[in-house]
Amino acid sequence: MSYRDYQSLIQPVAERARLDPDRLTLIFIPEDGEPQRVTAAAFYDSSAAFAHALSGIGVGPDDLVILVLNHSRALLSAFWGAMLVGAVPSIFPFLTEKLDPQLYMQRVRALVEHEGVKAVITFPDFKESLSALLSGLACRVLSIDEVSAVDVAFDFHSELGTQNSELSSDRIAFLQHSSGTTGLQKGVALSHRSVLNQIDSYSRAINLNDNDVVVSWLPLYHDMGLIAGFVMPITAGAPLVLMSPFHWVRSPKILFQAIHDYRGTLCWLPNFAYNHCANAIRQRDLESLDLSSWRMAINCSEPVRHHSHRLFAEKFAPYGFQESALAVSYAMAEATFAVTQTPLGAPPRIDWISMAAYQADHVAVLAQPDSPGAMPVVSCGPPIGGAEVAIVDSAGLRLPERRHGEVIIRSDSMLSGYYKRPDLDAEARLDGWHRTGDMGYMADGELYISGRQKDLIITGGKNVYPQDLEAIASAAPGIYAGRAVAFGVEDERLGTESIVMVCELARDASPDQQKAILAELRRRIVQQTEVTLADARLVAKRWVIKTSSGKIARADNRAKYLREFRAQP
Repeated sequence: MSYRDYQSLIQPVAERARLDPDRLTLIFIPEDGEPQRVTAAAFYDSSAAFAHALSGIGVGPDDLVILVLNHSRALLSAFWGAMLVGAVPSIFPFLTEKLDPQLYMQRVRALVEHEGVKAVITFPDFKESLSALLSGLACRVLSIDEVSAVDVAFDFHSELGTQNSELSSDRIAFLQHSSGTTGLQKGVALSHRSVLNQIDSYSRAINLNDNDVVVSWLPLYHDMGLIAGFVMPITAGAPLVLMSPFHWVRSPKILFQAIHDYRGTLCWLPNFAYNHCANAIRQRDLESLDLSSWRMAINCSEPVRHHSHRLFAEKFAPYGFQESALAVSYAMAEATFAVTQTPLGAPPRIDWISMAAYQADHVAVLAQPDSPGAMPVVSCGPPIGGAEVAIVDSAGLRLPERRHGEVIIRSDSMLSGYYKRPDLDAEARLDGWHRTGDMGYMADGELYISGRQKDLIITGGKNVYPQDLEAIASAAPGIYAGRAVAFGVEDERLGTESIVMVCELARDASPDQQKAILAELRRRIVQQTEVTLADARLVAKRWVIKTSSGKIARADNRAKYLREFRAQP
């Protein structure tokens, strides 16, 4: 049966709980204690308990329910429980030490008020703070300790199933809120139909089957974690092995241990994770592991680096990881998740192009890999079923293959709209297509991404993508990989943008050593990009600001640089 034949996301989950109640659905790996195994029936029953609690406080169809919970079984059950009563759940990033508490709380209240949130579910320790924050608003705060393990009779299952099967598949299933340094921004509204279409098309693209086991540490407030690392495996019935992103960052070996222990086959990773795993995991932690079951490690959510793939494949090949398992997907929340996917059974194509021609003429001219200024660009693959991709210029006119421009998309998995933000809907539309703000080109039917339009640095008429400079810095000696940021600063004297980089030191260094590190960084930038840095600064660890989903926050880093360094010589 195709997932397109269902009317709602809860139908296949309820059906599995009824027909195959003992089927393994979830293995949750806590930071301490034993892994928790959850069957199809147990997952449905815990979700129904949250549905029962939400119904008890007056939450019903189309009401918005916000989940302020960290990675836990409760988070997954609360999300599905909200959908069981026809409500619209959305996962907020949980307040962590890297988020400004005051600004986080301001954003939470502003969004709850603007979106008309009916209920917030959180942990007991956070309930008092949230209740005080949201005082005066028509929003209930529900603690997970108030959701008891009720004896949900089969009639309740039947009632929920009947109620939701009669709902239109075009109704909103849930919201994805885009991430930012302080928490949340626009809400992407996705219908049951769009998500089911995505699961059907993407399952075919990656050949999701009964032997697959999905292993994930990804945060669930981000589209990659929410869809690939939660909604898709739960809906499709593929066992999901889930761990905390904070646990993974501190100890990335747990991902590989889980691949070994549970014969994991599928895992999605942002590009920085390839470097983090290759650099942080020690050989002695790998000696007893077998990674041969891992059939696809899918790079997604940020520009893909050829060097990162090579580093990863070389490090883990001795333990059974195959280079053919490397894969890439271009995805975005507005399309539910995946738009493209590289073909099965082979690593993604590498397009070697002239960086000078790309920056000056906006054309991806083929170059020999060993020629000066040659730049490798990793393919994101062709569009998946039901999706289309095109490239346009600044006037919205279509461009031919190998011409650089903005990526536009359309598919049968698109958002219903930005929740209560018609201004954003109008801004993103282009003759029935969606403007992504991402820049790239098409070649032989496959998509190549170069960066974000809003992050583009234009200096002396040349387009420079900060991701390229940051990748060069991350490979330079003495610089903490993944903790370098590049941005443009207006230079009134020259009438153009000057290029600035701020890089965290990998370790303590003397003044003379720092001078040598900066000299080598500048040399590499000039050698590989033919641009020069107007300023470069070395800073201590944790200076560089990242978003709640781990991406470099260039605008915030630029503002911080201007505050701290602009007046300095």
